[in-house]
Amino acid sequence: MSEREPSGTNDLSGGPAGKLALRDQLVTARHRRPLLEVGNAGRAIALHLLATPEVRRAASVAAYVSVGAEPGTGLLLRALAESGRRVLLPRLLPDRDLDWGTYRGDAGLQPARLGLLEPPDSLGVEAIATADVVLLPGLAASPHGWRLGRGGGSYDRALARVPAGTFTCVLLYDDEVGVPVPVEPHDRPVSAACSPAGLVRFPAPPPG
Repeated sequence: MSEREPSGTNDLSGGPAGKLALRDQLVTARHRRPLLEVGNAGRAIALHLLATPEVRRAASVAAYVSVGAEPGTGLLLRALAESGRRVLLPRLLPDRDLDWGTYRGDAGLQPARLGLLEPPDSLGVEAIATADVVLLPGLAASPHGWRLGRGGGSYDRALARVPAGTFTCVLLYDDEVGVPVPVEPHDRPVSAACSPAGLVRFPAPPPG
């Protein structure tokens, strides 16, 4: 496993407008990434995470099924399940909150809204609190672990249910780590980011 020191400039104020501009920039860049890069990124990230102490010790991991130009998670999900770990996957609710179900192989996933693939069972929104590790999508992470998502607030609500001290990690491309991210009061920081170059652990955000 490769671990790196966090780098980049400070976190930003700027609120929704700043986030929207940064989000548009990052989404455009992702759409330009070749499919080969998407697949290679997923394989490299899987190798790093499977060697991470928190993942090696975990009995239960909350993860997600990648879509579009997100770093691929298929190899990671299969490796986690084949190693005997319980893998939880999100189910998007109409109010954009996240229910959770159990990953039982790719064949058990069902098409859902917004082009997502989801497990058929429903464990409830609080199920994420039972995970030893939470792996989540995003578009960028700041040097203090502030994550930029797609803008729906689903994962901020889910992270609010995760017990303090749980290892939370966003999966990104190398140039999306250490990006200054506008911060709003409802945002929740993550413990780390994993990209093809390795794992970056973040210091706690400064108070205030």
